[in-house]
Amino acid sequence: MAYIHELPGWPELTWRTGDLAELLAAVRHRQGRHLGRMEALGFDLRAEAQVIALTQETVQSSAIEGAHLDPDEVRSSIARRYGLETAGLPTPSREVEGVVEVMLDATRHCDAPLTAERLFGWHAALFPTGRSGRRPIVVGAWRTGEAGPMQVVSGALGRERIHFIAPDASLLETEMERFLRWFNAAHDIDPILKAGVVHLWFVTLHPFADGNGRLARAIADMLLSRADRAPGRFYSMSAQIEAERRDHYRALESAQGGGLDITGWLAWFLGCLDRAIVRAEGMLAAVLRKAQLWQRIGHHPVNDRQRLILSRMAAGFERPLTNSKYARVAKCSSDTALRDIRALLELGILVKNPAGGRSTSYRLAALD
Repeated sequence: MAYIHELPGWPELTWRTGDLAELLAAVRHRQGRHLGRMEALGFDLRAEAQVIALTQETVQSSAIEGAHLDPDEVRSSIARRYGLETAGLPTPSREVEGVVEVMLDATRHCDAPLTAERLFGWHAALFPTGRSGRRPIVVGAWRTGEAGPMQVVSGALGRERIHFIAPDASLLETEMERFLRWFNAAHDIDPILKAGVVHLWFVTLHPFADGNGRLARAIADMLLSRADRAPGRFYSMSAQIEAERRDHYRALESAQGGGLDITGWLAWFLGCLDRAIVRAEGMLAAVLRKAQLWQRIGHHPVNDRQRLILSRMAAGFERPLTNSKYARVAKCSSDTALRDIRALLELGILVKNPAGGRSTSYRLAALD
């Protein structure tokens, strides 16, 4: 079987623009409406929406590769960089700080050139200890041939199925020069389509020992930020890819085992992006609910512990709320947690759920 990178004419990828025109127009329309809603928000609410979207993007992009980050640590790192409150959130690990740095650099500096040095810096940030799990890897450099061919494999030991074999390591210097030259060149191509092209192209080359999927999505995010004409992100492509993981892998495998016409892959990419923007409407609703909550609270004297819990509940965390969960998150005793909860019940900010006894829990009255 010949993989796409082995075909004569590689990497001259093609697509049928007419077949994609309706899909692209629909995505652009939905994107414009969503960004318009975000622009109508005040500065603080836009910042909150960006923190939520970037937290989802960072956590889910790693989850796709089997790397599980603490969402609270990710939110802490991003919120601090946006100048938002981080009280009650944990101190981020070196790994989390590195991943967040990559995502923010890709989106905030989306118009800067993509270079080998920039990619090496991103790769080093993803693996600050020089290890992937317990395995030492080459960091901040193209993969070498010492570990053998780079393969995508599934199945039990002895019954493995090879889905894809990447180009030989000896070809990477030339291959990446061509990739970066094309990426940085001016093209009469919609940035959204270009994002789909570079995503497939980069994961096909698989230039690093690990982290290729996360870097491919960061590179695509650069172009999506250019398409948004804004350095902030209000939707998460990675969250949608994670939700459609099987379809994502099938679409990749089909494209990498097919011809140089990648219309099918780009159609899937556009559809996934459209669904990601639809998904983000729920995030916008959560941000607006949070604003309505604080408006309802008004001048009620809530303490710092209560403010922390209410913020997290409005953002979708810690629901339903229990006494033990309140004490754990607010770092207080159970008695203090119960007093705080009772005060919020009296103010009508929290309501008690029907179940009682050990199952006693609470929800935000504003979200009913």
